[in-house]
Amino acid sequence: MSDAHDLQRFSVDPERGFLPAKDPARLLPSEFSAWEEIAADLPKLLATRRLKLTLDRLPILDPSPLEGAERERAMLLLSFFGHGYAWENWREAINERIPAGVAVPWYQVSQALGRPPVLSYASYALNNWRRLDPTRPIELGNLALLQNFLGGLDEEWFVAVHVAIEAAAATALAAIWRAQAAIASDDSNALESDLRTIAVALDAMYRILRRLPENCDPYIYYHRVRPYIHGFTEHPVVYEGVDAYRGQPRAFFGETGAQSTIVPALDAALGVEHSSDDLRIYLTRMRDYMPIGHRAFLGAVETRPSIRRYVLNSSASSARLREAYDDCLQLVRDFRAKHLEYAAAYIQKQSQSGAYNSTTYGTGGTPFMKYLKKHRDETARHAIGTSQTIDSPDGLPNDEPRLPLKVPRDSVPSGARVTPAPESPGSRSAGDRRWCSRSGRASASRRRPRRRSR
Repeated sequence: MSDAHDLQRFSVDPERGFLPAKDPARLLPSEFSAWEEIAADLPKLLATRRLKLTLDRLPILDPSPLEGAERERAMLLLSFFGHGYAWENWREAINERIPAGVAVPWYQVSQALGRPPVLSYASYALNNWRRLDPTRPIELGNLALLQNFLGGLDEEWFVAVHVAIEAAAATALAAIWRAQAAIASDDSNALESDLRTIAVALDAMYRILRRLPENCDPYIYYHRVRPYIHGFTEHPVVYEGVDAYRGQPRAFFGETGAQSTIVPALDAALGVEHSSDDLRIYLTRMRDYMPIGHRAFLGAVETRPSIRRYVLNSSASSARLREAYDDCLQLVRDFRAKHLEYAAAYIQKQSQSGAYNSTTYGTGGTPFMKYLKKHRDETARHAIGTSQTIDSPDGLPNDEPRLPLKVPRDSVPSGARVTPAPESPGSRSAGDRRWCSRSGRASASRRRPRRRSR
């Protein structure tokens, strides 16, 4: 079976990565014209605070005939409607109910797609773009969004950067798959080549990420982009007309880059393991918000041969192979550092506006700065070097700190007993519902892969 066929089983395209193999649908059939009309006016309805009134009158439409790209578009539109409705007056209050005209089809489509009825990264970014020139690549300068909340350059650019990063990651995903096959056949030369390919893709991703400030201002992002992508963990909402929820409020995490499968796949492939903390638990839960095929790909990478273990222990491992591995690791660390830098600038350093747009917690719900720093540093500590001797099975020093695991109370089955973890001074309780992140991004000095003479 070819690598391309293997990847396509997971809805991973060899040339587009986690983006859809065909450009996203731009229009639903005429039976859904009511949705399309509201979508076209959404920025104006939010600006005039007339979205709630409009959606309260929306009839319930049956989305069951929709399939494939049209189903994803329905999920996109309904997710924007639901979040726009909930957060229309975000400075004063949240609407803690979603009207049946949105809630019922939103739930039905979400069940068909295997994701929760909430705005996720798959709808906000992966399926929310078009190419201005269909003959040109998926890249900055040729991308426009299919749907906005308020619209404007900053919102367009923020999402377009994510889409361009996804496209740039495609070659890395294909190389991960080949690299693990090379390990299975004990082909160290092929593995080194694939690691070099991963490094080139990572460098391209980093260069795109660095361009975020060109057209996305921190103040505008915080006040006009971010408010609408918050989830419902702090303020659960009632999905009216959804029988499965029995009228009870439901809490779902908001849209966050943690729902992209790129970095988790790189961690899995490179053997980067993070000690137990709330963010690690949260990142595991984010898999439920990923497209089904993508989470299956991540699971497959985790079960296939370990690149790190091979580089550490194989007799065929050379200094060049270890350098190729470390270059990839450094680039992942740099990507995380830039993400952390942006988290500080775009969120933490902003003056909090209202009770519903925290500068401490991300849109996904995490106290992001603490954990983003920790994961950045843990990534760097996995470097192997050319002469390092490692005794522990995971390739980390035996005295590597292991933090106690904190389990949120609402994730513990009824009747289960949990021993509380020690709390550091000033930390939140394990039961705080906001234990979980978005927005982030941070930076340290950039170290490029070493140049080598051939």
